[in-house]
Amino acid sequence: MSRARIRDDVRSAIAVQAARLMAEDGIEDYGLAKRKAARQLGLPDTGSLPNNAEVEAALRQYQEIYLPDDQRRRVAALREQALELMHGLAEFNPHLAGSVLSGIAGPYATIQLQLYTDNAKAVELFLIDRGMSYRSGESRLFLGGEMRAVPVFTIDDDGVEAELTVLETRDLRAPVRATPEGRIIERAKTAIVETLLER
Repeated sequence: MSRARIRDDVRSAIAVQAARLMAEDGIEDYGLAKRKAARQLGLPDTGSLPNNAEVEAALRQYQEIYLPDDQRRRVAALREQALELMHGLAEFNPHLAGSVLSGIAGPYATIQLQLYTDNAKAVELFLIDRGMSYRSGESRLFLGGEMRAVPVFTIDDDGVEAELTVLETRDLRAPVRATPEGRIIERAKTAIVETLLER
């Protein structure tokens, strides 16, 4: 068997195991899932790790085979919850992103919302005025050709964590990536989420 074939088989095995960990254990971090999967399979060679797209494909396949009904119910419930949050945050032009949008949300999924405003402080004041407890932090994203640190507010919404990433209005016209080489982070405005739920 060729070295390339062996490498492909290793990548595939790690992707399948990482997908199982994400589906069953609720791991949301692709990197963590891949490293843990490699360790469990006795394959410490990180040079053979699959990319996120390969793991996501394996995760979708796993969910379709083993969890089809549970997955549909979970995603629908999380999208409804996200939509309610989006209506409440309408003044900040919210967009849904992450696993709830893509439909691969696991049992401990976080609702990821991107808010677009030129006044990040207004988001924090909004939360304070409504008595909503939150944690503040920041995330580094690649926006419009530059890496920027952007504010993130994490709230508990009826037992589900929601991350509110605050971006500038101009960022709506640019692709958002986690890294310069990474995939574009898909996002959907309120009307699109409503359409997804109607289906």
